[in-house]
Amino acid sequence: MAPSYSNSKTATTSVTEIFPTRKDVAIFSDFDGTIFMQDTGHILFDRHGCGAEHRKLLDEQIHTGERSFREVSEEMWGSLNVPFDESMRAMKEHLVIDPDFADFHDFCIREGVAFNVISAGLKPVLRGVLNEFLGHHSSRRIDIISNDAEIADDGSQWKPIWRHDSHLGHDKSLSVKECRAQLRKQLPGNRNPLVIFVGDGVSDLPAAREADVLFARAGLRLEEYCKEHNIEYIPFDTFADIEREVSRILDTGDLERYKKPHNRTPQSSSFGRQKFFGSGVDTRKARRAEKGHMSPIRARFNKGVTIVQ
Repeated sequence: MAPSYSNSKTATTSVTEIFPTRKDVAIFSDFDGTIFMQDTGHILFDRHGCGAEHRKLLDEQIHTGERSFREVSEEMWGSLNVPFDESMRAMKEHLVIDPDFADFHDFCIREGVAFNVISAGLKPVLRGVLNEFLGHHSSRRIDIISNDAEIADDGSQWKPIWRHDSHLGHDKSLSVKECRAQLRKQLPGNRNPLVIFVGDGVSDLPAAREADVLFARAGLRLEEYCKEHNIEYIPFDTFADIEREVSRILDTGDLERYKKPHNRTPQSSSFGRQKFFGSGVDTRKARRAEKGHMSPIRARFNKGVTIVQ
């Protein structure tokens, strides 16, 4: 039976509570193009809905401002006519997961760090995909902060239930703020947790701007935007790069130095924001040099540094 989710517009954001986690750091990640290389919605719309050509026309209406993201998304999801189980088979066939994501998620579990998916998509779709690729046991350790949905058993109706009453349907920046506030209440001295965000596109910017540490997938639009607007970020090829940097942050035992100034504890002894160990060395480049190769997408960044401003 296809999942049906109730309206959660008034629900507050939750960080993983089923399992013990650290409260002083939280990781948020986009889904489409970040954890998975493709867009889950596009796979469904192109094969079981409005079709690729019309979907591209609708995307253009969003980009030009002719119609809102929420309005266009309702039309796209409403065009679907596919049972939920069949939609998951399409995902399994066409989606490609980041090769190091499963290992990264295991790292988060070992470290007790809350890992949250934050997305403009539909929660039952995202949960179903994670179940398919990670298994139910690992999947249920990931909070999904997204829109809910009502899906008919026969797949004849797909209706988004928007998280927020806005033109976006889901205000990612508000969700990150809610999570930060929730964790702050659980920390001594009402401290802010360290917030880490992982993304790939400009649509991730509202949430990315709320983060203390930003990872942008190399070669894609979020990285380009960060360069154009002098936004501090760390490029990554796979989640193995993120694991390496996050591990170093945790090993320092001093999260305050990585926070943006307005998120630090007033009495913090950390002076100046840490520039990721100040080494000026791209650790990914060094690792690949040892192996005698470098990924094509990063070959042009031979003079890169770990953190980019």
